[in-house]
Amino acid sequence: MKSSKNNMNRRRFMQVAAGSAAVIALPQIPLNAAGTAGPQCPNILWISTEDISPDLGCYGDSYAVTPNIDKLAARGVRYTNVYSHSGVCAPTRSGIITGMYPTTNGTNQMRCKGVPPAYVKCFSEYIRAEGYYCTNNSKTDYQFDPPPSAWDESSRKAHWRNRGKDQPFFAIFNFTVSHESQIRNRSKAMLKRLEGLKPHERHDPDKAVLPPYYPDTPAVRRDWAQYYDIITLTDKLVAGVLKQLEDDGLADDTIVWFWGDHGRGLPRGKRWIYDSGLKVPLIIHVPEKWRKLAMPGNPNAVKPGTVNDELVAFIDFAPTMLSLTGIKIPNHIQGQAFLGSQKAEPREYIFAARDRMDEAYDLIRAVRDKRYKYIRNYMSHLSRGQDINYMNQMPTMQEMRRLNAEGKLEGPQKQYFEETKPVEELYDTETDPHEVKNLAGDPKYKDVLRRMRVIHAKWVRETGDIGLIPEPEFDEMKRPGGEYQKTAEPVFWAPKWQPGESTRRVTIACPTAGGSIVYKISGAGRTSSAWRLYTKSVWLTKGKVLHAKACRIGFKDSGEVRFRFDDKVSGPKPPETPARDEQHWRNKLARTDLLQRLRKIKELDGSGDNGPYVKALKDKYASVRYWAVVGLHNNLKGRHIERAKPFLREALNDPAAVVRIAAAHALCDWGAEKEALPVLAEALNNKTDKARLHAIIALNKIGEKARTLLPQIKATMKDKDNYVKRVAQTTLERLEKN
Repeated sequence: MKSSKNNMNRRRFMQVAAGSAAVIALPQIPLNAAGTAGPQCPNILWISTEDISPDLGCYGDSYAVTPNIDKLAARGVRYTNVYSHSGVCAPTRSGIITGMYPTTNGTNQMRCKGVPPAYVKCFSEYIRAEGYYCTNNSKTDYQFDPPPSAWDESSRKAHWRNRGKDQPFFAIFNFTVSHESQIRNRSKAMLKRLEGLKPHERHDPDKAVLPPYYPDTPAVRRDWAQYYDIITLTDKLVAGVLKQLEDDGLADDTIVWFWGDHGRGLPRGKRWIYDSGLKVPLIIHVPEKWRKLAMPGNPNAVKPGTVNDELVAFIDFAPTMLSLTGIKIPNHIQGQAFLGSQKAEPREYIFAARDRMDEAYDLIRAVRDKRYKYIRNYMSHLSRGQDINYMNQMPTMQEMRRLNAEGKLEGPQKQYFEETKPVEELYDTETDPHEVKNLAGDPKYKDVLRRMRVIHAKWVRETGDIGLIPEPEFDEMKRPGGEYQKTAEPVFWAPKWQPGESTRRVTIACPTAGGSIVYKISGAGRTSSAWRLYTKSVWLTKGKVLHAKACRIGFKDSGEVRFRFDDKVSGPKPPETPARDEQHWRNKLARTDLLQRLRKIKELDGSGDNGPYVKALKDKYASVRYWAVVGLHNNLKGRHIERAKPFLREALNDPAAVVRIAAAHALCDWGAEKEALPVLAEALNNKTDKARLHAIIALNKIGEKARTLLPQIKATMKDKDNYVKRVAQTTLERLEKN
């Protein structure tokens, strides 16, 4: 693998993690006198849709009815090898907006609140600094609250039509009608909406072609047909926004992207890192006037009707946008541009990760080239078929569970409910596009397996993947005590002015490393409601007031501060913003060998060598001790269990809650529940929500042995964390059913 082409190499990552000023600062951007981008700048429109695979007519799907998207494809480039780095929305969008893997930024667990390093920005901030009017309508879901520096407007009313005269724009419209929840939506409102489709636009369930891992039942076919129906509804929305572009006379000046945020919202699609969860449509229309900008060496490569089979990753979107708008791509961005002046060589591999999905923990990584997919299951002891409350509401999922319980699933349909997963999976996507025939144990593919295994390990190492740090431990690492840090208030500096002068130049700085500043000016009873992004000194007119506040991703915004025209300032020079955040978790982690030790202990998976697990129970890091307990729990059999019990009894008193919970879980499974259950009961009251989640999951998995804690489990139904309550509900239903 050529690291420069596919991911950040180790040296580069360490340079970025060191927080050099060159990395953190916004790029120096050429602005015209009005402070906006010059005339030779394309507008860019993104149309994103939720939860769809390339199930469109233009991708050769004869079941689909998508005439408007098909027309867009005929006028643009249809990309056939585009992949998310996650099978679910929030980690996906976190990577898109930052151009970095969530496993590097610590935004990999579903619905977490990340604290990325100081140098990480929303890429829209760079474009906004260029003078673009940047709008988002309206989903964010970045695994952190969107900072006010990211968008000129982010709301359901956000539109390019609100921009300044002749100002170039970057506008996003996110359509949610194709979301997973709408596949199972049988409400009167949805049925009425579907009835509005013409007869030829409705999808006959009897004509559906189901993947081999689904049972063929009326309920499954109905879900499949409605999934295609809501894609047709989405197609009409796409037509609507494109018509607005035409009506405004902007079509010839605007590069249009259409894409889906991850795979289809059905079981074994969404949330998974099989192609059914990762592979998405991407269509880009480049008007003739911008083709040379998009592909300087070969403008015909983006002419109408083109099909491009190069590998494209979602983390490539951010650098490609910067490349198209003439902004130097910052060093910390891990993606690579596939269009524009900074276009990189084609990728060799894409990478993906699955971590906690709602209330269910798992840890899976994947690497794919154009043909082969390698999957590494770091929690192979878990079934694929874990309970996720939201997913279980899908009729297809209910059918799969019912038929599995009745022993009626056949062939690939049974794979989802296997009690464990293989440590490694390898698929030939050319001959097995549904990824149901695991080739990892086939000697004919040993060289492919070895190559992909090495590529995966290198990516994990070079990107600083933090997935092996248990979430309760990582949460404390990223946000000690659960307390949010607050961005420091901006500081003003202005040179001396003489009485009679009507203007004054004001510089604003933020004392917080990585802080961005937004401002507005008021006076004479008028205050603009829109915050502008601060990129250079502001000229303040007499009688006006300068308002400013600062923000940083993962921090609370500062309070608003004001500077009046005649205010005095202290200090001989403008204040400086720190280049490095020494106390950030990423910098602290870089000073340890924790990740190396975690990778080393996970090399034992499937080896049958249990001695190192026992030794690791004394490791200095709680995260390593946790995986040592998990390793012993899931690898020991027979008499070896009795030998290990004393070690896990000691672990019941470990300083780390996650280690105590894992040890108690193991001992319950090994018949020592009398001494282990009190530890789990105590953990249900832990101050950390993810520790409580680990505890209730353990109680759920030990089944009938948890009955003696029924009162405590019922009390957990009042927990403030929804995921804890969901697992408690599932556990109670099972215990009360029996």
